[in-house]
Formats: sequence, structure tokens, C-alpha cells
Amino acid sequence: MEVTELANGFRVVSEPMPGLRSAAIGIWIAAGGRHERPEQNGVAHFLEHMAFKGTEKRSALQIAELIEDVGGYINAYTSRETTAYYARVLEEDVPLALDVLGDIILNPVFTPSDIEVERGVILQEIGQSADTPDDVIFDWLQEQSYGDQPLGRPILGPPARVAGFGREDLLEFVAEHYGPGELILSAAGAVDHDALVRAAEEIFGHMAPRPRGIMLPARFTGGEIRREKALEQAHFALALEGPGYRDESVYTAQIHACVLGGGMSSRLFQEIRERRGLCYTIFAQAGSYDDTGATTIYAGSSAEGISELVDVTIDEMKRAADDISPEEVARARAQMKAGLLMGLESPSNRAERLARLVQIWGEVQPLEDIIARIDAVTTGDVREFAARLAAEAPAALALYGPVSGAPDFAALQRRRAA
Repeated sequence: MEVTELANGFRVVSEPMPGLRSAAIGIWIAAGGRHERPEQNGVAHFLEHMAFKGTEKRSALQIAELIEDVGGYINAYTSRETTAYYARVLEEDVPLALDVLGDIILNPVFTPSDIEVERGVILQEIGQSADTPDDVIFDWLQEQSYGDQPLGRPILGPPARVAGFGREDLLEFVAEHYGPGELILSAAGAVDHDALVRAAEEIFGHMAPRPRGIMLPARFTGGEIRREKALEQAHFALALEGPGYRDESVYTAQIHACVLGGGMSSRLFQEIRERRGLCYTIFAQAGSYDDTGATTIYAGSSAEGISELVDVTIDEMKRAADDISPEEVARARAQMKAGLLMGLESPSNRAERLARLVQIWGEVQPLEDIIARIDAVTTGDVREFAARLAAEAPAALALYGPVSGAPDFAALQRRRAA
């Protein structure tokens, strides 16, 4: 693995994977939904869509054809702290992919007609998400967790806001957050680091250095959102404040979530699905941001079963604080390490991991160090974390569907404290 920083702050990170004849390459930008002001909510995602609509020298069709003519693919995504534009191509086509990625990021034209077309596409995307209960409930849970803060707003933005965006809104966000210090070129597979640096210097080296855009600190607020609707299932999502990814306890949080609801052998799966038959899907996961995080639990049940499901979930969280076993912790550690190592067999996963590590730490931490930190988590650490999470952590609750029989937030909090 090699990391090089250009004079203007633009960073290049790469890792060759011997034996591969293809490469994953992308530009990761430290700007997402969390970097938006209230009136900008949804613009980062809108901008990601518009990058593919044409540049000063290529049409939208030409962008797609250039990559697909050589058998590759190109795509992008927007998250709360990152926007990524990436491609997968054969070794000989890496220069082409980088040229196209640089073009769509640096030279988009944002014509009014294309903005109107893509506005319709995004509004359809918002509508599709709203029609998918296990999508929309997580947006509501995020909103309930962080309230009227950038981290609590939906990445897609509200329809009314999206309906009003124009060319100047897009250009303003680019000017505020697409500086060279916020851009990372990451590549893995059949790549040559020195060649990537030379190409990056040619494409991005002219960008003038400037201060990075502002990201406001987050505060977990919590509370309840409940929406009654005649659906087949009652959807339940619970978030409990956890560590950010720079916190020393982040690996403890991940191991705890794995024990609690990370697979078929997990406590929630075994008790709620296998023994009681209350659900088809149930899981727990630990997610982190720059300065905050959450353990999230999700399940879907019947109107008749939702009350019992919520109660048993709280009881299992509390029980975990008392009797998580060394065997369970060892199994969770093994799952985490296997997932990490298996993921690294994919150049796309590896490129994304490199970019995220450089964005977070400014360097790529050795894999051995991360595995050592996972192995260093003890059963006592997990029990102590489980006790804090079950009894003390601020919580947010989201319920959707036939949920009139589900306990309310106050009842949930009383059960936690009992």
C-alpha cells in the first residue's frame, strides 16, 4: 500500500493485488449529506446524479459508452459523510477510467434541461424509498436520533427541497466541499502507484488548495416516531448511542452487535425467530460516524407479535450484560476477522477501505493492527459495553405499520431501567 499527497492536498492511495487483471478505481470525497446546510438538504446526492449527465467535452451517453465499450462499469453513491465516484475496468483501461472520473467531477456542465430530467429521476427515487417500509424506517430513525441536525436529515432530501434546486445550488456545494484536500483517489488490483500519481497530478494538480468545508458536531437526541399504516408487517427499529469510529470502544461495539444480532447463531435470532417465531428478519449492527455512532436493531413482526418482540429485544439486551460468554465473543471476533479478510479479496472493497482509512486517519493502518485490536476485546469489555448500552445509552425508537399494540417509548425506557 502506498499513499502520496500532491502539493495541493489531493491524496492518492493504492494497493496492487498480484494475479488480478482488473482494477477498481475511484474518487472519494469527504462531503456528503452531513455537510449540507438546512436549505441544501439533498444537494450532495443531486450533485452525484448530475455528474453523469455530461461534461464540457462528453455527453452522458459518451460517458457511459466509453466505460462500457471496454467492458467496465461506472457508478457513484452518496452517504452521510462521503460521496464516491468509482469504476471497475481491466488493467489497460485504468487511465481511461481515471480520465472519465476526473472529467465528471471537475467539468460537469449542469445544463438546465438535464437538471429538470434528473430532478424527476430523484423524485422517483424518493417515492420508491417511501414505498419501502424497511428503507423509510431507517430515515425516520436517523431523524429521531439526531433531530434537526445535518446528520438527522435524509440523504435524498425532502421532495419540496429537491424540487427547487438549480444550477447555482450545485455549483455552490462544489465550491464549498470539492476542494483538493477533500478528494482521495483510491485504487486496488492491477494498478501502478507511480502511474496513478502522475495521472492525478495531470488531472487534479491544477486545483488550488483551500480550507476544507465545515462539518458541525453531532448530538444524539433520541425519542420516538410512530406511524400507523395498514401494512402486512409491523416494523421496529431501535438505535442506541454508540462510539464514533475514532473511539477506542468501536471494536467492542461491533463485537457486541455481532453477539446480539449479527447472524443465525446470535441471541436475538435464536430467541425471537427460532424459539418464538415472531419474525422473519431481525438483526443488530454497530455503525459509526466521525464523532458519534449507534447500535441499531431492526425487526419486522405481525401486529399481534410486535409487543412481545419489542419486550423480548429489551430483555435480551439486558441479559447480554450479565452472561455473554467467552465462546460468543470468540465467535464474534472470528466473524469480524473473516468478514474483513474475505472482503479484501474484492478490489472494489479494498479500494473503498483504503479511501475510508485515509479519510479518517490520514494513513492506511496495517491490517495486522486492526486484527490485533479485534483480538484485544475481552468478554469483560463486551459485558461492560452491553450494560451501558442496555441501561444508560440515549435511545431512539421508530415504529411503522400496524403498531398500535407496540409499547411506546416511555414503556420501553421503563423496561430498560427495571
